[in-house]
Amino acid sequence: MTTYKFRLPVNPAQSLPPTRDAIAPSVTALPLAKQTQVHPKKSTDSKNASIFFVGTATTILEWSEIRIMTDPNFLHDGDHVHLGPGVSATRITNPAIMELRDLPSIDAVLLSHYHGDHFDPKVEGSLRRDLPIITTPHAHNHLSTKPGNDKFTSVYPLDHFESGLITLPDNSTAAIRVTGMPGKHVLPGPGHVIETVNDLLGAVPPTNGWMVELGHQSGSSGEFTTGYRIYISGDTMLIPELHEVAERYRKEGIDLMLVHLGGTTIPSPKMPLLMVTMDAKMGVELIRIVNPDLTIPIHYDDYDVFASGLDEFKAEVDQAGLNGKVIYLERGDSFRFDVKVSSQG
Repeated sequence: MTTYKFRLPVNPAQSLPPTRDAIAPSVTALPLAKQTQVHPKKSTDSKNASIFFVGTATTILEWSEIRIMTDPNFLHDGDHVHLGPGVSATRITNPAIMELRDLPSIDAVLLSHYHGDHFDPKVEGSLRRDLPIITTPHAHNHLSTKPGNDKFTSVYPLDHFESGLITLPDNSTAAIRVTGMPGKHVLPGPGHVIETVNDLLGAVPPTNGWMVELGHQSGSSGEFTTGYRIYISGDTMLIPELHEVAERYRKEGIDLMLVHLGGTTIPSPKMPLLMVTMDAKMGVELIRIVNPDLTIPIHYDDYDVFASGLDEFKAEVDQAGLNGKVIYLERGDSFRFDVKVSSQG
C-alpha cells in the first residue's frame, strides 16, 4: 500500500484562502448551523470536531485547526452541469453557502472524481492553484496538466487502498489519514458492454470513496493512532468490492458513514438507461454491509437526474429497523462528534 505525506503550511487557518484572487479569506468561520446534531445514543459533552453539510456531496470537516472540503459544488438552483456526451443535469436546490468566496480558509479538498456535479466549472476556475487536492489518478491527470496558470500544483493521486497522511506543523501531533476506497459508477453489464461503452465515451469517470481517519501521530515513532474513523462512500454502485471495505475495518470499527445516494439516473429519470449512484435500497444494504456506528445520507436531491430521494431512504431505513443508526442533515446543518485524544507525544 502506497503512503504519501501532505504537510499543511504553518498557521493553515490563516494562510489558505479558498479562491485564487483572494489575499485573505473574507470570513473566518463557517456560518452558524441551522441545526446541530449529535449521536442519538451517545451523550458525551466533549465534541471537538464537526461536519457542515453544504449540499450535494459538499461537506466541510473541521478538527484541530484543519478544515477539509469534500467535492466542492456551489452551483445554484437552475444552473446546468455537463455530465458527459449528450448528458446534462440541472440543479434544483441552492447550497447552504451560496458562493465559494463566502467560505473561510480551506486547507485541503477531497475530490472523489472529476465530474461537474462534484467539482463544478466555477469552482474549478476559482480555487487557488496551490490548494492541496487529494483525488483519483484520473482527476489528478486532468488537474495537474492544465496549461499555464490554470494548472493545479498540489494535486495528490490516491488509488483504491492507497493512503496519505495530512499533518500540521511540527509542534502538533494532530494528523488525518486518508485512504482511497473502491467505487464504481457503472455496474458491469453482460459481457461488460456497458463498461466498455463508458470507457469510450468517458461519460462517468473513475471514482473513489474515502476512509478519513482523524487522529494523532507519535513524534518519536511516527505511528498513527486513529481517534475517529469516517467512511465516505463516494458515487458508487453496490459493487462486490465494498465488502472488502467492511472486512478491512471490521475489527477497528467505523464511527460514521457518509453515504452518497440519489439513484442518479442518466440521461434522466424519464429515460432511465443507466443508474450510476446507489438508490435507497442499496444505501440500506450498504449500512448492513459496512455496519458503521452511525450513517448520514448526502447527495440525495440536488439535481434533476436524482431518482431516489431522501423520503424513500427514510422509509427503507424505517422498514429495516435502523432508525437509531441514521441521522439526517438538511443543507446548512452540522453534526458534531468527538475525536479521542491520543496520549502519544
